[in-house]
Formats: sequence, C-alpha cells, structure tokens
Amino acid sequence: MPRRLVCTGPRQLEWQEYSEPELGPDSVRVRPLYGAAKHGTEMSIYTGYGLARGVYNDRTQIFEPLTEDYTGYPFRVGNMAVGIVEELGSEVTRLQRGDRVCVYSSFAETVTTRASDCWPMPDGMPWQTAVCLDPADFALGAVRDSRARLGDAVAVFGMGAIGLVVLQMLRQAGVGPIIALEPLEGRRQIAMQLGAHYALDPTSCDAGKEIRRLTDGRGADVCIDYSGSRAALQQALRGVAYGGTVALGAYPPAYGAGLDLGAEAHHNVPNIVFTRACSEPNREHPRWDNDRIYATAWGMLARGEVSGELIVQPVVTPAELPEAYAEIAAHPERYLKLGVRYS
Repeated sequence: MPRRLVCTGPRQLEWQEYSEPELGPDSVRVRPLYGAAKHGTEMSIYTGYGLARGVYNDRTQIFEPLTEDYTGYPFRVGNMAVGIVEELGSEVTRLQRGDRVCVYSSFAETVTTRASDCWPMPDGMPWQTAVCLDPADFALGAVRDSRARLGDAVAVFGMGAIGLVVLQMLRQAGVGPIIALEPLEGRRQIAMQLGAHYALDPTSCDAGKEIRRLTDGRGADVCIDYSGSRAALQQALRGVAYGGTVALGAYPPAYGAGLDLGAEAHHNVPNIVFTRACSEPNREHPRWDNDRIYATAWGMLARGEVSGELIVQPVVTPAELPEAYAEIAAHPERYLKLGVRYS
C-alpha cells in the first residue's frame, strides 16, 4: 500500500499506509517525482502554536475552541508535488498519460485528484519553480493588496519562501528600491540574487531608521511582513512613509505584550492591511478572485518571471524526510523550503 507522512500530534511524525480512492470520471492518478512543504502554515500545526487559538469557523467568522471530536490531528504534512499522470478518468480530455503536472499534495507516494486541479508544466520548467505556486499565489495577493506601484520604495520583512517570491514580483512591477530585512545571512544573500536592492539584518541595526535612510528620509511607501515577528511589525511601523501601507501576510502566534501602536504609528497614520489571497471575496471582487490569482501566478512561474530554484532547499529522500522535517522548527537557518525527491 502507498504511504504518506502524517503529523499525529505536536512534533510527532510517522509514515502511514493509506488506500487510494476510486478514480472518478473527472480525476487523474499522479505518481509524484518531487514534493515540497509549506513551512509557515505547517509549522503552526506541527509545533502546536496554531491550534492554541482554536479553529476558524467559516460561518461565524471567529476562532472557536477545539473540541474532543476535532483536535487538529492527524495532519498530513507537505503541500505541493510535481509528478507524472499515470491514470485518467473516463471524462478527462485536458491531460494525457505521461504529462508532467503540478498538484496540491501532502508528502505521499500517490496522488488522486481532479484533472481541473492539475497544472500542466511546460517543457523546461524546473520542478522547484512549479512547487512554488503556493507561495506564489499568496505573494501575488500581498503585492496587490499592498497597492505597491511603479516607482514605490518597498521593504519586505522575512525572507522565507513567500518573501523571496514577493521580491521577484516587485521587480516585475517596477518597484524600487526593494529593501529585504532578514536576520539569517544565507537568506539575505538569496534575496539579493532574486531582486532586492538592499538586504539588512534587522537584529543588528535600527531597521526603521535604515529604511528611511535608504529612501531619502521618506520611508518605504509599502512594508510587507512575512516574518510574523512582533519586532518586524514594530520596525515596519517605524520605517513606513507617512500615509504608507503596512501589509501583514504571515500567520504568527500571538504577539504578546510590547507592540507600540503609538509612536510612529500614531504620528504617521499608516494604513495597516491584512492580506490572505484565498479569503473570498477578494478586495477587488468581482474582477479578481482566487482563481485569477492562481492563473496569474502560474503564468509568471511558467514564463520564468519568478523562480523557485534558489528557494527549494534542502532536497532530501523520503527516508530522510521525517528527520529533516523536524529540523525545520529546530534549525530554520538550514531550511528554506524543504523539498523531497522520490525514487
């Protein structure tokens, strides 16, 4: 039987066997060749902090306590895969056996999904770029929600996978200067390769003041935060221009005490925008929705305008995967977006 990697409780992982569902008329069966994790969201459940606030109720639109019937576990880890179509449902016409596709999938040895939920990959498209569709959809949503425009100065906090995709999209939009803020040196180096004009260590400088220095004293027209750090939000409020925008896209634990919403935030009247591409309706409904965001992000990836080749690292084997996955939380400096190469 095929296996998939499952989180059975906080910081507990195991490979579990499962039965493939019947192949429906509009479905395909895919054999994964590669896969990747989604660090931010998955770590919130793997470590347990994301469940401390309960679970979001779509009907009431608030978080409510977990119940005995739902604890958040077991939880399938892994997010996207690239593989080969091996079986087709009777009504599938848009795909053929042997097609290389990108799909949403946990770390699993087989994937059964609707044909409409597969993204056919053009020749030459690197698998690392394809599995960055998520976060590219959220990155595109953040850039649009922030209203970053041609010529704007933009500071991006957090050079994880989403932040690094945001940088590339900002360069496509003609934004500049782009200022990356990240404590880890290796990630700052990648940020410079992928489009940042400056890369600062916010733990070794007055980040807000440096943002202003690099923008002729005005401050950044837009600050986008994907670090989820209280300190980063404070420095974004300190470094954003008068009347500028701070867009918050991370999914952090509770900040706790100490965030100062007086000081620069009170005097410089910035706009604070929360961004989450899959929250519908979109701010620009009906012209924009999640489907259009996906289509636009995939187009940028397929054309090579956004790359994931420097983002997906390290890449491990399935045998190494449980230990490597646990290290994401323990040693983030070694892990940017964990990938797996299936045999």
